Amino acid sequence: MLSNLRILLNKAALRKAHTSMVRNFRYGKPVQSQVQLKGRDLLTLKNFTGEEIQYMLWLSADLKFRIKQKGEYLPLLQGKSLGMIFEKRSTRTRLSTETGFALLGGHPSFLTTQDIHLGVNESLTDTARVLSSMTDAVLARVYKQSDLDILAKEATIPIVNGLSDLYHPIQILADYLTLQEHYGSLKGLTLSWIGDGNNILHSIMMSAAKFGMHLQAATPKGYEPDPNIVKLAEQYAKENGTRLSMTNDPLEAARGGNVLITDTWISMGQEDEKKKRLQAFQGYQVTMKTAKVAASDWTFLHCLPRKPEEVDDEVFYSPRSLVFPEAENRKWTIMVSLCSHSICCLGLLLLW
Repeated sequence: MLSNLRILLNKAALRKAHTSMVRNFRYGKPVQSQVQLKGRDLLTLKNFTGEEIQYMLWLSADLKFRIKQKGEYLPLLQGKSLGMIFEKRSTRTRLSTETGFALLGGHPSFLTTQDIHLGVNESLTDTARVLSSMTDAVLARVYKQSDLDILAKEATIPIVNGLSDLYHPIQILADYLTLQEHYGSLKGLTLSWIGDGNNILHSIMMSAAKFGMHLQAATPKGYEPDPNIVKLAEQYAKENGTRLSMTNDPLEAARGGNVLITDTWISMGQEDEKKKRLQAFQGYQVTMKTAKVAASDWTFLHCLPRKPEEVDDEVFYSPRSLVFPEAENRKWTIMVSLCSHSICCLGLLLLW
């Protein structure tokens, strides 16, 4: 009897604390529980509304506060398993997924190209069906977005995109949580992208306008983002009343920007292009010269790993650099991505 009373009192206290957290999360009105993410694939942020992405950020902030600050143990994924397919190596994606999933009581299984060959020894359809029978969700870090699309079509469990050639949604969730923590609000921020027209930029383009953020992107000629993604981003900007500008001039993109963002110039699989790319990206290094034309409250993001030619030490290690909080937030956002989309009931997590 006393035990049941204690559980009820604890639930009431947690509900009150969570309500306060949501009210103090300084972007818009609290998202209500009608947002339904359970069972959905997370392949690209194109498939999610601003409200749904906000909800994931609120959940991430809540988990981070309750586990890191309050020391709570939340075995939300106890008895659940995750298949982790990694065609591309990664420090942050692997660590954040394995430690985060285990912290919530689940069991992650790491599969490299030595363990699984997508579409080689076994068809993608067969792989999806086998994984569906043995795991509760799959996070796949692959070369081709089309492979993720096939896995999602054939699987009966949710598929989470850990990275592909077109998109990197879980990185952008971490970026937005980091900016939310720093600025208090995402609305009205100007993001200045300086670098390759790659999967990170694509994911920003599919989501920034939904938060009322403006985007100024500079890429070298011949390295612009996918035209179809640009077209859709222009539509999002028009619908949300935000600005989207594309240029080949890094200083033009940085001018007035609150957040300077870059990424690797040479992704895995592009090693043969290294010499050509280094030449094409001359003048794209982010330095204090770049920052001088940015907004007075500028900050810097880079998803890592970083090379000195992309950003110099003065910017990378400056107090304005948020790269290490950004890296940590990969853990909190991936935990929510796996919880909310894949396995656990959000009602149990948030006690709505």
